[in-house]
Amino acid sequence: MHIHDLIGIGFGPSNIALAIALDEQRQAGQAKDALFIERQPCFAWHPHMLLENAHMQISFLKDLVTPRNPGSRFSFLNYLHSKGRLQDFINLQTFFPSRHEFNDYLSWTASHFEHQCTYGEDVFEVLPETDNDEVAYLRVRSRDESGAVQERLTRSLVISVGGAPNVAECFAGLKDDPRVFHSSHYLRELAKQDAPKRIAVIGAGQSAAEIFLDLHGREGIQVDLISRAWAFKPSDDSPFVNEIFNPEYTDYVFNNPTGQREALLQEYKSTNYSAPDLALIQEIYDVFYQQKVTGQARHRFRRRHEVIGSEAGPEGVELLVRDLESGHTESTRYDAVVLATGYVRDTHKQLLAPVADYLPDFAVNRHYQLYTKPEFKPAIFLQGSCEPTHGLSDTLLSILAARTSEICEALDQTTALYTPSPCKQEVTAP
Repeated sequence: MHIHDLIGIGFGPSNIALAIALDEQRQAGQAKDALFIERQPCFAWHPHMLLENAHMQISFLKDLVTPRNPGSRFSFLNYLHSKGRLQDFINLQTFFPSRHEFNDYLSWTASHFEHQCTYGEDVFEVLPETDNDEVAYLRVRSRDESGAVQERLTRSLVISVGGAPNVAECFAGLKDDPRVFHSSHYLRELAKQDAPKRIAVIGAGQSAAEIFLDLHGREGIQVDLISRAWAFKPSDDSPFVNEIFNPEYTDYVFNNPTGQREALLQEYKSTNYSAPDLALIQEIYDVFYQQKVTGQARHRFRRRHEVIGSEAGPEGVELLVRDLESGHTESTRYDAVVLATGYVRDTHKQLLAPVADYLPDFAVNRHYQLYTKPEFKPAIFLQGSCEPTHGLSDTLLSILAARTSEICEALDQTTALYTPSPCKQEVTAP
């Protein structure tokens, strides 16, 4: 079986940025045999949250490459130039392109690496491949749409699978009910609903704000916006605070003791969690103000409320909601419920369960590489799963270029440990 220098699981922004850096190394005469496996049938970046008038929250200069290599042909500016829109974009006088345009930039970039990416395969397991009491390689097992299992060997692994929907325990019994869905599936699942008239949106972050305004723009829909918080708080994007997304701040966080890291995460949590753009907050406030002017209460903002129970019925989904101030509970029926409740980032632990005994506590070093026992030779890197040790930027686009550079340096050291192996064809497992 052919042995790859690197297999990347997932082909979203993080691994696209890595593919670019590896391509630059190849042009410099340092080629690596890299393959990426993506479960989606083609490239897509949050396709079900590409809402009209939604814009990026970070500057286009923090694209896949510019902070690392401003001269790269894969910069956002070069994308604009290749599409014939550079002058027009300059005339917009903005650092924040629409989400639709940035998605098109990512898709344009990914299209240059289709020969290195296998789409439509879902990696479900990573197994150790032993040789003389050592784990020499990793066997990556994936399943395509037909159910056929593919197996590939690799010297190194980079896991960049993004987050999985965070669903509260009170909704556990409704995980298969199509009327209850996470914000990451919003547009797809909303289209499946049969003329919903009353919808609950749970959450107080950017996604909840965008979904509320999107539903407000659709005729005949009443929305209850349910939040534990008393008010929407805007994201803090002031210059000094924005320095927490600089690469040197990652050093600062990582080199602090564990307790101080946690304090730093809490101190600046308002930059990323439950913190919509100020412009969105102002729009939502205006919606509720105009209701007071007209006397027509179409929507409700159920602030300082939390959902403590749910039940599916033929006429809708009943939510038991508690007022956190008074303790009073109330049951309300909805045609659909949108969970804008964030993500959990532990999918890598499920994939690596067969090799977990070689990975002490799934701990990572400064270069995003998992610590391993001496008899375990492959290198495993995590992208987007290291927030507790590397800071709030870890799940964001801001750090991609710098992180890619660090992983490439570590990969160079790992590849040097292996002697070339004879190449054979990949096999299809029964």
